[in-house]
Amino acid sequence: MVDSLLPTDDPREVLRRLCDERGVDFAGLSRLIGRNSAYIQQFIRRGTPRRLPEQERRILARHFGIPERLLGGEGGRTLVDGLVPVPLLDLRVSAGPGSVPEAEESDARIAFDPAWLRRLTGASAEELGLLQVEGDSMAPTLLPGDDILVDRSDGPERLRDGLYVLRIEDLLLVKRLTLHPVSRRVTVQSDNPAYADWPDLSLEDIVVIGRVIWTGRRVA
Repeated sequence: MVDSLLPTDDPREVLRRLCDERGVDFAGLSRLIGRNSAYIQQFIRRGTPRRLPEQERRILARHFGIPERLLGGEGGRTLVDGLVPVPLLDLRVSAGPGSVPEAEESDARIAFDPAWLRRLTGASAEELGLLQVEGDSMAPTLLPGDDILVDRSDGPERLRDGLYVLRIEDLLLVKRLTLHPVSRRVTVQSDNPAYADWPDLSLEDIVVIGRVIWTGRRVA
């Protein structure tokens, strides 16, 4: 049972045991987190990705009713010299044709002032992530090389018009979403008029990762 799983256990072995004990198949678990059907099997048997992204760890931990640390999460947010460490995600989010994510989290953190973060969001540091933009489809709002801060607690349950990081099939994108209030369907838009929009999509066609709440840009 779960009580036998130690915090030092390999997260892959923990997940494999949970699936065996509860009769959960890998494909169904992959769909639960919005991935292709082979994703969990590849994580457990091939070690890809090296580490589960925080959002997916959180979903799986809630699904199984276990602490997130058993799946590789940290014990909780810690302050270093009064600053809040926010994870730097090891991928680039496309503002162009689309990027295929591989490893979605590194061990790197960037520290922020907690009062400054509170002005932006009430989310915990574990629910935030920093990514870098590729492509120019969101220009002039976002340019290649911009850093964006994504609130992963602000997802489909609170969906409203704005900039979001989302997944369509295996492509990770940053786009502007416009929600149709009656039909609850969405239009996925590029701010750059040279790129086509995706109008009138069902929410089932996309996986919303989180809302973009801040962007930083290098000044040449």
